[in-house]
Formats: sequence, structure tokens, C-alpha cells
Amino acid sequence: MLSTPSTPSIPSIPSIPSIPRIASIAIPILLALAGLALVPGTLSAQQLPIGVSVDAADTRVVVTAGGQPFTTFIYPDSLEKPVLYPIYAPDGQLITRGFPVSPRPGEPVDHPHHLGLWFNYEKVNGLDFWNNSYAIPAAKKSQYGWIHTDSINGHSAASLPPSNNVMLGRNDLRYKARWTDQQGHVLLDEATHFFFSATRDERIIDRITTLTAESDGGVSFPDAKDGMLGLRVTKELQIPSNAPGQFVDDKGNITKVAAGNTPDINGNYLTSEGKQGDSAWGTRGTWCLLYGKKNNDMLSIAIIDHPGNPGYPTYWHARGYGLFAANPLGQSIFSNGRETMNFRLAKGQSATFRYRIVIAAGKDRLSTGRIRQLADAFAHIE
Repeated sequence: MLSTPSTPSIPSIPSIPSIPRIASIAIPILLALAGLALVPGTLSAQQLPIGVSVDAADTRVVVTAGGQPFTTFIYPDSLEKPVLYPIYAPDGQLITRGFPVSPRPGEPVDHPHHLGLWFNYEKVNGLDFWNNSYAIPAAKKSQYGWIHTDSINGHSAASLPPSNNVMLGRNDLRYKARWTDQQGHVLLDEATHFFFSATRDERIIDRITTLTAESDGGVSFPDAKDGMLGLRVTKELQIPSNAPGQFVDDKGNITKVAAGNTPDINGNYLTSEGKQGDSAWGTRGTWCLLYGKKNNDMLSIAIIDHPGNPGYPTYWHARGYGLFAANPLGQSIFSNGRETMNFRLAKGQSATFRYRIVIAAGKDRLSTGRIRQLADAFAHIE
């Protein structure tokens, strides 16, 4: 984490490709089977066709729902991790913060490593994968890890044609990556499979990630606060606050977060255990919902844990300033030392993490009954 000055300036990131409005791109659409729910465990009927196309020249994969923007997977090697960014609600509104790729007026500019939807961890054999970004000085980069994308849907990322081409598959995206130190030594191999589905009122992203230890001595994930599935949301979904915040990471770096209490900021958390607002942070739950009004619609984002995940039910690293994260491995931090996990993989050993992200838009927030329905279906995915 880095300190944010009182009047922050937006840094330029010349090495990250620009992300134009997806709606302006001619995107090949892959028609899904009409009327069927193709994502495992999805219960909604009247599915919209999902389109998945790659633009290798800009190291991105564009995902559409019914021909409209859904999300983009960006994986340039200059970025310290692959991410889904931006992400759209069913009404076409953005749920993700724009900074640092596409800053928007009035939004916060703290935590430059918070970009879209990502998956990594603060302590992996002593390296910090979570807090790495363009803002880390070169002299300190050796303390941070990097995730390099090797293949997209079975095709080498380095040899994909530089023009738009339709990906194989109907509604999914697969990638493989390496978690390395700055010298390129591999700690973990990652295999991630995204499933996308959409209806008129909902968008669903199922993420299944398998990590395999490649380091000779195995890979340790000591209990830490920052991890693992993270999402940085649009400012409207922040919890109103009159007081600025200050957060310190394990290296002593301080990040200052400005107070956010403009009329359009109206977010709130609700967990499966009934915890609300800032009280959701550091508590366990099978799911957590973030909701708030943006323009004329109520936006809802639910993250659903899976019973097969390590550390289930997860702890919620859900901050009022717009960080929405599930961290099953930071148990000592969130329990004030009452629990300890210190997760570890021996060389060749694997662990799989499954999460469902549900995005809804409409007059009312996503109901707890609907979330339970989606969670029950997701629990049967292996």
C-alpha cells in the first residue's frame, strides 16, 4: 500500500493498454444455446447469448451479453496480474472504479493495485502479490510477486493472432498463468476457468481457480489481511463516511483513504449472517452482498463462497471505501488470533478456489432468497 497525498494526482500508465468503450468495438458474438442456462448451477431461464472474443494486440478478451458490454479480461505482462475490467451491470452501468486505467471525475485514487476483479494474496513464500502495482518503486519490487498469463483457452498468449478472432467455447474463458518472483522463478501454476451467464436483470461470473505449487520447498500462505478474491467498486457503492481512513500493510506502508460522503455515495453490505455496513468486515459468511443506488437503479453485487473452498465459510475483507474481497486464508487477522490457518501447499500439491459473483440491477436490491437460491446451486459445482 502507498500513501495517498491530500490532493492526489492521477499517474499515467503508458504500459497498460487503453480500454475503449466496448460498445464501439465490432465484436464477434458466439450464440449460446437459446433458452438454456449454460453456466453450471445457474437457475435463471431466458439466458442472453454470451460473446467471447480476443484482441491479442491489446492483450484483452471482450465478453458481451446479448451484444452489450459485460466485461473484459485484460492480461498485459506490464500489469502485475490479470484482471476482469471493466465490469458492467445489466442496465449498462459500470460497477468497477475507473482508476488507475480510466479515472473518472470525483472517484477516489487510493490503492492503485485495486483494479477490477482479481485474485491473489499478500504473503506467498514471503512475496506480496496483492499490493504490487506500477506505483511500487523499482528498489522495492523484489518484495513483490507477479502473475504472468501464458495461455488463453488453450492457445499460447504470446502467439495469438493480433486481430479479433472468436474464441473456442460458448460462454467460458480459460487461462493459465505463473505466479513468479521478479527473477521469473515460478512459485505457483494457476489454471482459471470463468463461466459467464446473463439474463435481463442479472450477470453471473463463476470463477474456478486451481493453484499448484511449483517451488521445490512448497508454497506457504501465512495468515494475512490482504487477499484473495478482490473487487474495487464504483464510488456510489462506497459506504458513506465523514472521516478519512488510514491503512498500514505488513511492510509499514501507509495508505490514506479520503472521506466519502457525497449525496451519490450510498452503499451498504449485508452478509449471510446478518452483518451490515462496516460490521461485515472481518466476519465469516457464505455470501456477502454490496448494494446501493446509482442513477435510477439499485445495483447489487453478491459474492458467494463455495463449500469446497479452503477456509469455508470465508472471512469478508469488505471495506467501506469500496474494496469488496473474500479472504479465506487470513484467519488469524480477522479472528484477533483466536484462529490460525497458515495455509501451505507441498510441491505438486493443488488447491481449488471457487467463487460466484452475481451482479443485478433494478428497482430493488437482490433479495436474500434469490442469493440463497444461487448459492445452493453453486454449491453443487465441483
